[in-house]
Formats: sequence, structure tokens, C-alpha cells
Amino acid sequence: MPLHRPAPPHPSARPAALLLCGVLLLTACGTAPTTTAGGKNGSKAAASATSLKNCGRTVQVPPGGPRRAVSLNQGTTEIMLALGLADRMVGTATWTDPVMKGLEKPAAAVPRLAENNPSFEKVLDTEPDFVAASFASTLGKGGVATREQFEQLGVPTYLSPADCVGKDNSGGGDGKRTTPLTMETVYGEVRDLARLFGVEDRGERLVAELKGRVAKATTGLRAADVRVLYWFSDARSPYMAGCCGAPGVITRETGTRNVFDDTTEEWPQIGWETVADRNPDLLVIGDLTRKAQSGESAAKKIEFLESDPVTRKMDAVRNKRYVLLSGQAMNPTIRTVEGIEQVAAALRAAGPAK
Repeated sequence: MPLHRPAPPHPSARPAALLLCGVLLLTACGTAPTTTAGGKNGSKAAASATSLKNCGRTVQVPPGGPRRAVSLNQGTTEIMLALGLADRMVGTATWTDPVMKGLEKPAAAVPRLAENNPSFEKVLDTEPDFVAASFASTLGKGGVATREQFEQLGVPTYLSPADCVGKDNSGGGDGKRTTPLTMETVYGEVRDLARLFGVEDRGERLVAELKGRVAKATTGLRAADVRVLYWFSDARSPYMAGCCGAPGVITRETGTRNVFDDTTEEWPQIGWETVADRNPDLLVIGDLTRKAQSGESAAKKIEFLESDPVTRKMDAVRNKRYVLLSGQAMNPTIRTVEGIEQVAAALRAAGPAK
């Protein structure tokens, strides 16, 4: 089970009278105008309502932007925290890794509604005026609630473009990429959220910082001969990265090759015999803090790799060529930059593949 599909509690139905109260509360001030304008100074409220297109829908927020936002996945949460929006958040959920370094203090100020998916009722209890998520599975059937359910109550929703732009989620599993993900899509999410909250300057500064880190990590790197495998989770039926999600970004930025670049599935499950046949030079291993599957932590993964009769013969295992990444660094988030930095550093330290 991939990181962004935790087993959710079944969404509970809120009594009709209570839902009606939520509608009245959220619409008491009237309907926001449809024209768009945003304040460009992070300290000033927007002059009028702001709207933008997002995954085939229009998201509109009132003047000044959201004041009671809820983020349902760690990826969107960390963008909001990095934009300095903790004081405008009333809840977060689905924490699968420790918070990004430097954001510990603001993260502690925002209530955690659940470690995995909260119920719809739990989210509505915070009286949100905006809900964001990183994955379509969170804002969909079987997740917390659909976008329509929130919007029927006057609560605008936002979905990370990385999970809809160039991606087909209509089948099973974690979807397929119709076009490779790029960091520009992630930067677009930063800019979208900054615009909706009226803090565009902060968004541009964050994007510039992230771009600078990528350039610093990869400039002059030569690793075209290094064949990489990305193992996310599960020892019995392992989830390995296909060509074109966040690991694809890491692969292209570092100039390496993914041994499973022949599949567009986001996280296909692939047998160990097939993995061994591909015989990667470097193993990028998800170091997950959750316990939903076997082999979640990096320690458990390495223990398996070095004891299993099939995997222990792989070159990367014999040479102990491992890079340990957080789950968030292997998802399409601003933490993907961490993944680029760590893989690039390991490549420089190790030198050419033997």
C-alpha cells in the first residue's frame, strides 16, 4: 500500500441539521464575487476574491484568503507551513513522516485531526473555510470526502496538481503517468497556494530557494551509467517506482537511469526475481515511519535485502549502495528536492558504479 493511500476510517455522515448549520455559517456573509485579484504583499489582504483553475475545477476564496484551512495530507501541509500560514490553519492529517526540518515549531501549533484520514465529521468540526489535499484518493470516494461534498457546504477545496496533471487515476492502484512529472508542477502548487492565501511574495521566495537547492545539488554531476531502483514499501509484494512520478524527477535531475523506466505506473508491485534480473547499481529506499506493510523502515528493508537468497546477490546489496529517503521525498512534494539532494550526494560520494 503506497504512502498516500493509508487505510482510512469510514467517513461518518453528519446529521442533516448540523450540516445545514455549517452551510449557514460558511455562507452568512454572502457569495464572493467571481472576479479575481490577489494582494502581492504577504502582509496585506487581497482586495477581492481570488479564483483559479485546479484539476478541472474552479477554486474561489474570499477576500484575504482562507482563515480556517485544513490540509489532509502532509505534502500540502508542509507547503502551507513553509509559506508561514500556520496561524491560518485549524487542522492537519495523514502524517506519515516526521515534519520537514525547520517547520517543527509551526507544525506543533496546528492541531492534528488524525494520523491517517480523519472522518468527514472531524474535519467539519473545525469549521473550515478551505480544504487541501495532496492526493485524489483523499478527496474522493473512499477517502475523507469528495470535493463535491465539501463544496456543497460552501467549503472550497484544492488538490495538488501533481496528482492530476498528466496523470490518470481512473484505474486501480496509484494511477499512471501520461506525461512525466516535473518540479515545475510542484512549484505551481506552491504558487497556487500562495496566491489563494494572498502571500505571492512568499511563494516566489520559496520556489527560488527550491530551484537553487536543485541546481546546487546537481551541477557538474555525472552519473549517466548508474542504474537506480526506488523501493517504496512492502517486502512481500514490493512497490517500486515507475518511470515518471517523483522518483522520475530525481532520476532526471541526477542524470541516472531507473531500472523500471519501462512502466508508467506510479508504484507498480514487482516480484523480486524481476528486480534481481534488472540488477540495479544503487537502491533508493523509503524509510517510512508507518507500520501498514512489511518492510516499511529502511532498517527492515535492508535486513530483508541482505538475507533473502534472491536479493542478496544483487550488486547494490553486495556493495551496500543504499540511499535512505523519507516517504515524503519519494512523493511529489517540496520534499522531492530533499530526494534530489540526497541521491546526488550519494552519487558524488560513491563515484562511478562498479
